[in-house]
Amino acid sequence: MNESGVQVLMDQETIESRVANGSAPDWVETHFETFRDSMLGRRNDTPFPCYFGIEVMQKKDLLYTAVGSMTEKDALLTFRDTLLEYLEVYPDHADRAPLVTFFKPPAQELAEKDYHERLWNVLQFLHVHDPEPWPEEIPTEPDDPYWEFCFGGEPLFPTSRAPFYEQRMSRYCPIGLEITFQPRSVFDGITADTEAGQQARERIQNRLESYDGVCPHAKIGDWGVDGDREWPQYLLSADEEQAPDTCPMQPTRTHPKVPTELLTPEPRTRLTGAEAD
Repeated sequence: MNESGVQVLMDQETIESRVANGSAPDWVETHFETFRDSMLGRRNDTPFPCYFGIEVMQKKDLLYTAVGSMTEKDALLTFRDTLLEYLEVYPDHADRAPLVTFFKPPAQELAEKDYHERLWNVLQFLHVHDPEPWPEEIPTEPDDPYWEFCFGGEPLFPTSRAPFYEQRMSRYCPIGLEITFQPRSVFDGITADTEAGQQARERIQNRLESYDGVCPHAKIGDWGVDGDREWPQYLLSADEEQAPDTCPMQPTRTHPKVPTELLTPEPRTRLTGAEAD
């Protein structure tokens, strides 16, 4: 947990500096480099499908963290604190500032079903150790078009990449699990019920098909649209037989779910580029 660049909130200048000077662990360096290359590179002569992602990468507006384990309690508790810190600082950091989360790769190769289990273990852990109650305006039933993951009192859209994709390279991460958290508020004005949102979706879908070389995944949808569901989009399936049929998470409004002393985050300081050296 004391590895440089692990279990802290970093701006892009900081993680770039640590990768450049060799102070980041090898797995963090490789995570970042493959993420950067996929966001800014081209495949099938097509740029990365999400042009919003390209823009925030180029503007250095992204925030980052690296987590030392997908399963260990202490690592996930520290990640809980980092995510709370992110929710405090992102509104003042940039108009769009998703949190890119790199998880340390497992010691042994995992199957697709294992990555689904790891993702939902992380999200359930965050839910159980959330110091804030579930927002009243968001349903707790995942089979509701208006459901989505919430943490720290805020609705979030986590999207994941993993090593098991042989196609859908837009979702491929060769190192291990990677989750990007986006607050629901960043989608204001570009939801499916707006003209701008419809245009953005069409543009992204066209680039997605060209970039991946296959049709967009059938589970990709829009929040609040009848028939669409959020939870399968958090880690799209490559093999339906290895993906869960129902949402593995069990959200409730019961609060708190653990003893109060476990809900108090540790004081933390965000690392900026000037502090990284």
